[in-house]
Amino acid sequence: MILNETNHDILLVEDNEDDAELTLMALGKSHCSGQIVRARDGVEALDYLNARGRFSDRDVFRYPKVVILDLKLPKISGFEVLKAIKGNETLKNIPVVVMTSSREAQDVSLCYELGVNSFITKPELFEHFTEVVSHLGFYWLMVNKNVE
Repeated sequence: MILNETNHDILLVEDNEDDAELTLMALGKSHCSGQIVRARDGVEALDYLNARGRFSDRDVFRYPKVVILDLKLPKISGFEVLKAIKGNETLKNIPVVVMTSSREAQDVSLCYELGVNSFITKPELFEHFTEVVSHLGFYWLMVNKNVE
């Protein structure tokens, strides 16, 4: 499913190996997942979006159709990544879906204040997790129309 590191339909920003694997598996089952790149921390996510570091060969004019963003990340938090995306004139139209284990009302509120497009609490049951992620992939890649 991850074909190369130059251009992707989904940027998955997730530091937890198990959650990342489950997400990739669920997106694969949806048959509409497109190409996916995974960033393991906030720095990697911003490097990808800004075509820096190991992503410097990425086409700077082609952005992912959606960013799936965890909040609790090493180096730079998901809140800071979200703030950087939505505060950047070039990146602000990229849909960002926060998918986190947080159930804190203040996290939900802050994410919407920062401009998140959707906030999803990770389901605890495997079947629910895969169903939610499959629907997420289908909606953001097949149904949603985004600025090109």
